[in-house]
Amino acid sequence: MPEPDKALSESSLRARGEFFRHSGWMMIAGIIGGTFAWGVHFLAKRMSPAEYGLFGALMALTMCVPAMPLQMAFTHQTASAVAGGRERQLAGLIRVFCGGALAIWVIVVLAMVAFRREIFFRWEVANPTAFWVMLPFLLITMWMPVLSGMLQGRQNFLWLGWTALISSGTRVLIAAIAVLGFGAGAAGMMTGVLIGSLAGLVLTLWQTCDLWSGSSEPSNWRQVLRETVPLLVGFGAFQLFFSVDTLFAKAYFGAEEVGYYTSAGILSRALMWVVGPLAQVMFPRIVHSHAKSEKTDIVPLVFAGTAILAIVGAVGLSVVGPWVIHFVYGSQFATAAKLLPWYAAAMVPLTLANVLLSNLLARGSYRLLPFLVALAPAYLLGITQFHASMIQLLQVFGVANTLLLATCAYVNWREHKARKDEVS
Repeated sequence: MPEPDKALSESSLRARGEFFRHSGWMMIAGIIGGTFAWGVHFLAKRMSPAEYGLFGALMALTMCVPAMPLQMAFTHQTASAVAGGRERQLAGLIRVFCGGALAIWVIVVLAMVAFRREIFFRWEVANPTAFWVMLPFLLITMWMPVLSGMLQGRQNFLWLGWTALISSGTRVLIAAIAVLGFGAGAAGMMTGVLIGSLAGLVLTLWQTCDLWSGSSEPSNWRQVLRETVPLLVGFGAFQLFFSVDTLFAKAYFGAEEVGYYTSAGILSRALMWVVGPLAQVMFPRIVHSHAKSEKTDIVPLVFAGTAILAIVGAVGLSVVGPWVIHFVYGSQFATAAKLLPWYAAAMVPLTLANVLLSNLLARGSYRLLPFLVALAPAYLLGITQFHASMIQLLQVFGVANTLLLATCAYVNWREHKARKDEVS
């Protein structure tokens, strides 16, 4: 019979091996899928900066849907349900949420249709087709986090990765046909995004069919709200830090400048394709371990790996940025190369904050939330006060992300110290 320490060591090694295998696959899927999705932006050469800026603004609008917090909330619910044998309650929760999301989408669409002239005027929309194509994509954006969260929560990373690959591959293929073959511009790119996301939706529906189509039971809504509201607040704040700067750029700068800003942002956010899967695999594991009162030691490894990859990626992007901008977007986007070092540097603390935030919320620790509730409005206020140039806006972005990282690090340190004191 193996000794307890030896058995624990072997179990820990197996868990680490499985973690790195899943992380490796998700990184491969993220990089290839991100490259496919990034391939859409090669099509910017066939349109004006203003038209490309419209596409970026429409995509930023869909990013206002709290996709990340919803996915992490349903990842948490799925992991907890699988660990505790509450799959029927999970099925009922999924149906209620998807029905509610559909109702909200109908209300939003009616409001946007009613105010369409004001929207077209403010955003300088010359061809409204892209806007109309964006509306059904908005519904998929509301449903997809639920289904992806179920895949992530049950740790089905094989199909989570394949969904990203097939969705992004379909996106770039359809967009290329629409733009290169028919000169469809932003509308063609949005069509590719819509059909690609629809393909991903079908795949996730298939792989999670047993979770949402089976018999259901009423959920304990007090418990559900206790678990999901903090996740929505925490990851919602993170998504605000991640995406809201593009919307403000659209409000403060001209159409061509927004095209430059969007292109630099697309390249810089690609860092999340590389490092994001580490935290993505870590989160359900910590939820599962916490639900079963098991110990896990993967957080330091994930943080170190994220730091190395993010810093190397940011430096590399800053060095080769001018060439990448010219190769992908063409010489008319040369101004974007000046923004890349600032944008890439600002993304590094945000990727590290994501790891620490995920660790806290997976453990059910919500001491960070009051800090986030205070920091997010301060960030928005900073943007409204300091936007004399695109670089100044990125400086505000970088300072806010650094403060977010410092706050997450402080709360994690306090939590770790408290756990050590309890053991001793």
